[in-house]
Amino acid sequence: MPEGDTVWLSARRMHDALAGQRLARSDFRVPRYATVDLSGRTVREVVPRGKHMLLRIEASDTPPLTVHTHFRMDGSWHLYRPGQRWRRPGHQARLVLDTATRQAVGFSLHDIRVIRTSEEHRLVGHLGPDLLGDDWDPAIALANLTAQPDAEIGLALLDQRNLAGLGNLYRTEVLFLHEITPWTRVGDVDDLPDLLTRAHDLLLRNRDDWPQVTTGDPRRGRQHWIFERAGRPCHRCGTLVRSARQGGEPQDRITYWCPRCQQGPVPPGQAGPRAHASLGPLGSPRAHYGTRSRP
Repeated sequence: MPEGDTVWLSARRMHDALAGQRLARSDFRVPRYATVDLSGRTVREVVPRGKHMLLRIEASDTPPLTVHTHFRMDGSWHLYRPGQRWRRPGHQARLVLDTATRQAVGFSLHDIRVIRTSEEHRLVGHLGPDLLGDDWDPAIALANLTAQPDAEIGLALLDQRNLAGLGNLYRTEVLFLHEITPWTRVGDVDDLPDLLTRAHDLLLRNRDDWPQVTTGDPRRGRQHWIFERAGRPCHRCGTLVRSARQGGEPQDRITYWCPRCQQGPVPPGQAGPRAHASLGPLGSPRAHYGTRSRP
């Protein structure tokens, strides 16, 4: 599932391409909005809200509208020049917006809604402070998390009601950098404000480009400390990374942890590290978190 930085960058590129432009055509390829016609309206702005994207449009004689979309696992927006060939099959397109100079195509989008802009709170009002938004407030995020001290921190970070924008990749890497397992109780996490600072910094440093680098090394296979490295060496200590599912529906996710670098509860039968000496470590994760380097 796309993280908040991916949605932020997509929204920025959509805004740069469409803001101020008049829609020449709209094509909703979902039954609910098949008859909706936005042609003649002007795109005012495109903004992210956590993992949601809000495309706000207006006309002189009707209330402003918002087109809301969510990427989930496989959704994306593409921008094309008129007549340019699409990079994904046409049957995956869910929404097409044309201006005189650009075409925006939303592929495999989910939760498409068209509502009055004044009613956006119905769709995103439940979200906690956005890690990449103007509303980011670590004090509110901290209060939201500590209100449930018995919750597992790995699940609490994915709960968008606590803070918006964090997904499985960053929660995995943030917990590694904080040296605790995903099953640690929120109430047992030392220096929770520092953990939130790490999460904010990681997204902030990655929002302007597609690669999501948490180690400071952008080379393929070296971008992440432990994410999606189950059965392979931790980039810091060489211990084999482990994985397990955490949480029931709808929060069920595969999570990863290093049994040597991270302290705290683990699933039954998963205790104890296994060292692996074939890969030299990158060094202390605390020294590298949030940094990025170029080849």
